[in-house]
Amino acid sequence: MLRLRNICAGYGETEILHDISIDVAKGEVVTIIGANGAGKTTTLRAICGLVRPTAGSIEFEDRMIGASEPHRIVASGITLVPEGRQLFPFMSVRENLLLGAYSSAGRAALDDSLAEVLELFPRVGERLDQFAGSLSGGEQQMVAIARGLMARPKLLMLDEPSLGLAPIVISQVFDVIDAIVKLGATILIVEQNIFHTLSICDRGYVIENGAIALADTGAALLRSDHVRRAYLGL
Repeated sequence: MLRLRNICAGYGETEILHDISIDVAKGEVVTIIGANGAGKTTTLRAICGLVRPTAGSIEFEDRMIGASEPHRIVASGITLVPEGRQLFPFMSVRENLLLGAYSSAGRAALDDSLAEVLELFPRVGERLDQFAGSLSGGEQQMVAIARGLMARPKLLMLDEPSLGLAPIVISQVFDVIDAIVKLGATILIVEQNIFHTLSICDRGYVIENGAIALADTGAALLRSDHVRRAYLGL
């Protein structure tokens, strides 16, 4: 479904990504792990068109999107749930969700999508008329994921969904992600909670200093001496 080949990208004259190649097949859960500043978020931003690659190619469903505008990439079926949630705090939860259905695919299935996300996130349904900024961090993350699903994405990308959350809330968030996976979603996830994300993914990539250092199944990476030493402290 998604193919990155030898992507180089960065900010201004600073190159962050060096020859990044990643594949995501339909129905897969693929994770990107690495230390802060390794290039994980930049990879997602390059896929979304928020960072323009300086070399290499990005292909989605057999169509080159590396030079496409972000709104056209969203329309093609890619949705990013950004790091830090980035909700509109003084808009209601309902309004935030409806904004997620801005694309033509989202608008066409708005009622169905809203019913589906409220079934998946019952706590969100209890807070539809509250300001999004009044929710707890975990509740806001659930709204952010629900908003992403409102676009009816073919590929859902999650950037650090557990960032800043308490351990018990992290478990709840990953329970929700696991439920989305069981529905057959295709997911690309960036996450520093290595154990959780490698436990649910089909395959993973380790980015170090802007380059792919390791690529294998999630189970194999969990057993990797390098991953265990560098990221799990074992």
